[in-house]
Amino acid sequence: MNNVIKKIVSFIAISSISFSALSMNVSQSQIDAFKKLPEAQQRALAQQMGVDYNMIKEQLSGGGSSSSSSSETEPTPTYPRGTEFGSDGKPTIEPENKPTDFLKEDDRSLMQSVEPFGYDIFANQPSTFAPTNDIAIPENYILGPGDKISIQIFGKENNDYELPVTREGQVVIPNLGPYKVAGLSFTELKGYLTSRIKASIIGVDVVIGVASLRTMRVFVLGDAFKPGSYSLSSLSTITQAIFAAGGINEIGSLRNIQLKRQGKLVSTLDLYDLLINGDSSDDMQLQSGDVVFVESVGATVSIDGEVRRPAIYELIEGDTFADVLKMAGQLLPSAYAKSTLIERYNKSQLRRVATLDLTNDENLQLEVRAGDFIRIKKTADVYEETITVIGAATRPGKYQWYEGVKITDLIASVDSHLLPFADLSYSLVVREIDVAKNIEVHQFKLSEVIGNPASIDNFTLQPNDKIIVFSNVSKISEEAIHLDAFAFTQDELYEKERRLARVKYKNKLFWQQFGSENSKYGTAEEQDQQEQLELLNQSIAKFSGGEVEKEIDIRELGLFSRQRLLLPVIKKLKRQGSSGKPIQLVEIDGQVKYPGIYPLGINGKVDDLIAAAGGVDESAYLTRAEVTRNKMTEELGVEKISINVNLAKALSGDEEANIKLASKDRLNIHRIPSWTENHVVELRGEFVFPGKYTIRRGETLADIVKKAGGFTPYAYPNGSVFTRVKLQELEQQNLFKLAADLRTEMASKALSDSSATGNYQDAQQLLGDLTKVQPVGRLVIDLPKVMVPNNYDVLLEGGDVLYVPTKKNSVNVIGQVQVTSSHIYDSNIDAEDYIAQSGGMKKRADEERVYIISANGSIKVMDDSSWFSDGANQGLKPGDTIVVPLDGEYMNNLTLWSTATGILYNTAVAVAAINGI
Repeated sequence: MNNVIKKIVSFIAISSISFSALSMNVSQSQIDAFKKLPEAQQRALAQQMGVDYNMIKEQLSGGGSSSSSSSETEPTPTYPRGTEFGSDGKPTIEPENKPTDFLKEDDRSLMQSVEPFGYDIFANQPSTFAPTNDIAIPENYILGPGDKISIQIFGKENNDYELPVTREGQVVIPNLGPYKVAGLSFTELKGYLTSRIKASIIGVDVVIGVASLRTMRVFVLGDAFKPGSYSLSSLSTITQAIFAAGGINEIGSLRNIQLKRQGKLVSTLDLYDLLINGDSSDDMQLQSGDVVFVESVGATVSIDGEVRRPAIYELIEGDTFADVLKMAGQLLPSAYAKSTLIERYNKSQLRRVATLDLTNDENLQLEVRAGDFIRIKKTADVYEETITVIGAATRPGKYQWYEGVKITDLIASVDSHLLPFADLSYSLVVREIDVAKNIEVHQFKLSEVIGNPASIDNFTLQPNDKIIVFSNVSKISEEAIHLDAFAFTQDELYEKERRLARVKYKNKLFWQQFGSENSKYGTAEEQDQQEQLELLNQSIAKFSGGEVEKEIDIRELGLFSRQRLLLPVIKKLKRQGSSGKPIQLVEIDGQVKYPGIYPLGINGKVDDLIAAAGGVDESAYLTRAEVTRNKMTEELGVEKISINVNLAKALSGDEEANIKLASKDRLNIHRIPSWTENHVVELRGEFVFPGKYTIRRGETLADIVKKAGGFTPYAYPNGSVFTRVKLQELEQQNLFKLAADLRTEMASKALSDSSATGNYQDAQQLLGDLTKVQPVGRLVIDLPKVMVPNNYDVLLEGGDVLYVPTKKNSVNVIGQVQVTSSHIYDSNIDAEDYIAQSGGMKKRADEERVYIISANGSIKVMDDSSWFSDGANQGLKPGDTIVVPLDGEYMNNLTLWSTATGILYNTAVAVAAINGI
């Protein structure tokens, strides 16, 4: 950096060129670096190189032409103490900038983190020290040459005079003569002149005052910021003289400022008395010719950390640690004074560290040494004897612990103390059991505790217990969990959950806009839940201090889910497991609401684990469940054993069936054999009884058509459209993948062939169409063949929809034809004739790949030998669509072009068939 700066300075000195020419040889960043140096360092470098500093400044400022523009963008500078301003309002001394911008981060850490105390008091010096006109004149003020005295005479004669004190120390009163007043105090002056005037003029009263004060010249010397001679008001004091000199420089003393008069020491001022105690008794009034001398700074001590005013303080002989703490404004409440670090130089001039207890009065009276650095540490951010409420509570946080406090003392009511979505069947108390902060878990039911405060679940709490209240919101994905053990900062929980919800919302946006009716939130059950979700929204907004974004579905926020809040507990239990101390975790799987791993509570049983998992599902087989357990054996070490459990008895309170769980037990709850949920399919169109039907397991499409009474006489089974939800999802994924692959292929072609850019307009349109395609999820079937007994059939799934249109008597022509149109079916007309009736093929049409989409969705591709030969129309049926694709040569042989256009055509035909019903 120094070489760069020297390069700038020497370059200017040699060339004396303009700023624009300079910038051609020295980079702007180098010039900016030089500008950021303090003025003192810039001047030193200029002097070292033998260059006029003002010339460098002028060259770098561009002759002032850019000053106006730079002032608009740069922040307002802060000027050092003693800064003077010219008539143009600009500082005569450039503002200093600290050189920390040029230091590496490691270098900055070596700098002192505290600043010297008191020097900034002189940063904003007053423009003048002349007293205001209405200031009271002290009674002991000594008159001297230059003062103006006001004399008012009234009575027998009325006169008003403002008379100066002459250099001879006299006041000359008209018609009365001169009077010697220099050296008199203001009190003496009033008595003296009043008596003399009354003696000379009988029958008058006299009022004596001071009209204006004289100026005097004093010297401010030593380590003042700008030592020299200054003209001040005759009422000025030592501190005002220091202000006039711009304050005290970095090596000047604040505690040893001497007032000398006629070569003798009159007084010593300690500015700490004024700055810290507000005592100005030693701030003596100056006389003309006085010298204010600022000694060099003496011994200093630095204090940092948990004090109100960390800084570097100047010492006087005998200062103790108590004195230093008083200077620093005393300790903060968060200070840990029992272990204060003292860095001190030893006799070998090496630093050593000592620990001192500053809560001890004897230690506070120890004398501080020069160069000491006192570091007062902060106390630990740990609460003593508190109870923490975490989760779906109205007022989570820390509460006071006292002897005998119970859960109901903190959570007394469901309505006033819990959020609307709180789970009343499963809550935990996490308790620290030793100094290593190992934990144990106690499980309880809030419904039992609040409903019956005398129950055993309402147990007495101990200091530092944590009560965790879960919600009944679904659990969140593993990717959203980034908490350390017991890092229960709920603001962070909320923010992370909201970020997760944003991602899910983007993935779900397409389905909300283009998905089927089943994918939209409109069922009666979800409408009933909407009111609860609004309450949840309001609760989280109130809890977080803001509003939840409207586009985020609040149902995605598993803010207080089991997975979220149990993660730190499970991590802690895993870490504290060791030989002879099994990990207190159990697992549940199968027909429960929230399967997974859970902490094993003290005396935890089967029903406790089921409550932790949210209870059993409707499909749970309660007659028999299975507990898998590790059993220690002498021969094999560990073996797996299975224990059958009658869940119905265990849940009803049978102590024998409700077995006690052990470490790493796994409870598997089976599904009722042949259990199925209510799956609904829909029949639309030309059925005798169209509508929605509940299906049994293994029921086929032919069976459900028979339930609907079969087809009407106007039905056209060959044109049926069968859709399935799973196929919709798969089709949507394929559309996204195809669009991404096509975009990549287009970019690759553009990079390899510069002339191909203009040929991709149609491909860009195709990409836009792909993103707007509504997935249909069509399964191509031959419905007439399905209805034939002992033929192939379709097993139904929930959400299946069968569309059967009215009989059609038309053939459609789409693609690269002059006019996309539909024509009346004629058995005597072949495909070529239908294309001709649509205006014929366009220039871009691919004549060799013309194909037919049958009404049932199947594709027919015919070769040249049979396509336009006699009887070719035998492949055409009413409702069929002739597709004339685009020739791939126009797209620079994009391999995915045909696939993408085929999907668009097929989807369009299916949607047209559905909309025509």
